[in-house]
Amino acid sequence: MTDTPGIVITGASGRMGQMLINHVQASDACRLVGVLERPGHDWIGQDAGVAMGGAAIGVTVTDDPLEVFAKAQAVIDFTAPAATVGFAALAAQARAVHVIGTTGLSDDDLTKINAAARHAVIVRAGNMSLGVNLLVQLTKKVAAALDEDFDIEVIEAHHHHKVDAPSGTALMLGEAAAQGRGVDLKDVSDSGRDGITGARKRGDIGFSAIRGGDIVGEHDVMFAAPGERIVLRHMATDRSIFARGAVKAALWGQTQAPGEYDMMDVLGLSDG
Repeated sequence: MTDTPGIVITGASGRMGQMLINHVQASDACRLVGVLERPGHDWIGQDAGVAMGGAAIGVTVTDDPLEVFAKAQAVIDFTAPAATVGFAALAAQARAVHVIGTTGLSDDDLTKINAAARHAVIVRAGNMSLGVNLLVQLTKKVAAALDEDFDIEVIEAHHHHKVDAPSGTALMLGEAAAQGRGVDLKDVSDSGRDGITGARKRGDIGFSAIRGGDIVGEHDVMFAAPGERIVLRHMATDRSIFARGAVKAALWGQTQAPGEYDMMDVLGLSDG
């Protein structure tokens, strides 16, 4: 059907890129109109399906975002910060919804993305799954209910290919805990422990990162006080949950006004 939203997938050769291509291809609610890779990649010029080791799907991998964004209603982007910032400006020019799953974005990157959101819909989230976003809400509520006698530690585990730490999801959870306590995460974050660090500072929100094997994503939020602990946990065992959430966000964004949103908005869990 040509009246369904056309979607472009960036970072086609990555694990998420391939998962997204397959998910969009299997959907009746949208269609794949473009696939991007970085200049010089050996997939450029190949049919995306063939490049992934399967049958041709009629969409050629390109390194020209202008060409494919012009015919898209949405762009789904799990790449790297520098690429994502560039895509945000181009997607805004095309008035295409930009769904961002990229993590490791700097404050300067976020400022540029926010500027692009004045002209188009941007949905940005460190994690696209329903379960994680429910965990974020629970973390905020539990943090608000407990005082600083409870130390908060966010513990995350991912595969050995992951390049940033703490993960985007861990930071989402840390932000939720900070909001629950009415503090700024930047003022209480503790993620650089090594050597003789001294005793833990009361009220800090700690982060611990584990990297190994093929772990898709595991996140615990531990509230630890003398004599008791409360642990909230989410475990992802299939990367397709992120693809489903990203496509849901791309479709949801079709009816929204320009601005920056997150998965809480998409899932109707936002406090606002």
